[in-house]
Amino acid sequence: MAAIQAAGGRLAQPPERERGDALASSFATTYAGVLAFIAVVHEGSFARAAERLGIGRSAVSRSVQKLEAQLDTRLFLRTTRSTSLTGEGELFYESCKPGVERIVQAVEEMRDLRAGPPRGQLRVCAPVGFGRKVVAPLLRGFRERYPEVGIDLVLDDGAPDFIADRIDVAFRNGRLDDSQAIAKQLIPMQMLVCATPGYVALHGMPHAVEDLVRHRCIHLRNAANRLCEWEFKVGGQVRRTLPPSSLSFNDADLVLRAVLDGEGLAQLAGYQVCEHLRAGRLLACLSPYAPDDRGHYLCYQSRRHLPARIRVFIDHMTLQVRALDLHCLDSLGLG
Repeated sequence: MAAIQAAGGRLAQPPERERGDALASSFATTYAGVLAFIAVVHEGSFARAAERLGIGRSAVSRSVQKLEAQLDTRLFLRTTRSTSLTGEGELFYESCKPGVERIVQAVEEMRDLRAGPPRGQLRVCAPVGFGRKVVAPLLRGFRERYPEVGIDLVLDDGAPDFIADRIDVAFRNGRLDDSQAIAKQLIPMQMLVCATPGYVALHGMPHAVEDLVRHRCIHLRNAANRLCEWEFKVGGQVRRTLPPSSLSFNDADLVLRAVLDGEGLAQLAGYQVCEHLRAGRLLACLSPYAPDDRGHYLCYQSRRHLPARIRVFIDHMTLQVRALDLHCLDSLGLG
C-alpha cells in the first residue's frame, strides 16, 4: 500500500502523480489560451475571435487571462475601442503561430479526406496583369465546379510572403530564384517587342537589337520603381538593354494601351498581346531574339499533404491556363 503523508490536514499525492496532474493542467490551460490568443490576433477583437471559435466572448477572455497569468506577461493592450498586442505579445505570436497553423492544417487535412467535396477558403496571389487577364476570368469555372471553396484573389506584382500574407497559392511570372515554395510551370512566358502596323509604316521595324535606339520605346516601371530592362537571346546568350524612352508606366496594361495607340514599341508578355497579334492590331518585332527562359508558374508551400481545396485548384488552373493557347510565336508561325 502506497505511503500517504499528511501535511496540514491535506493528503499529499505521490510525486509522480502530482507532476502528471500539473502537466495535464498546464497543457490544457496553455493550449486553450494559445488558440484563443491566436484567434484574437487574427480577428482583431475578442468578440470576433469568440464567433470564429464558436464559444462565448467571456470564455475567450478567461483563456487569454489564464495564459497571461501562466506566462506572467501581458499580451494585449485592451481598451473599450481597440485591442492590440504588446511587444511581448508580438514576440509570443511569432513563436506560436507556426505550431498552431500546423495543427489547424492537420485537422483541415483530415476533414478534407473524409468530408466529401473540397471546401473552405483559398487565398490566391497573382501579378496584377496576369491576374486580371488570365486568372480572374478562370475563377468562375472553378467556382461552378467547386461551389464550397471560397476565393480571395490578391493582385500584387511583388513576391508573395506565404506565411505573413497567409497565401495558399501564388502565380508567379518570369524566373524563380527562391526555394521557399514548390513551383509548377504552367506555360512558358514569351516576351515580345510589339508595335502597331501604323507605327511600323511611319518608323519602320527594328531588325536587330541595336536598332531600338532609333525607335520610340515605352517602358514598364516595376514594383521597386525601376524601369524594367528588355531582354533578348542573341547568339545563345541573354542580352539586356534599356532603350531610351520618354514614356513609362507602372502598369503593364497602360503600356499595352500606349502601344495600341501607336505611341511606340514595347516589350510585352505574350499573354497580353496574343489576341492583338492574331487580329493584326499588333506586329511582333525581333521575334528571332525573343528570350526563352521564362515561365508562368503556380506556386504553393512545400507541404507533404495538400488540402483538397488547394489540390483541385492547382489541377483546375493548370488545365485551364494551358488550354488558352498563349504561345504566340508558335501559333503565328514566328517561332
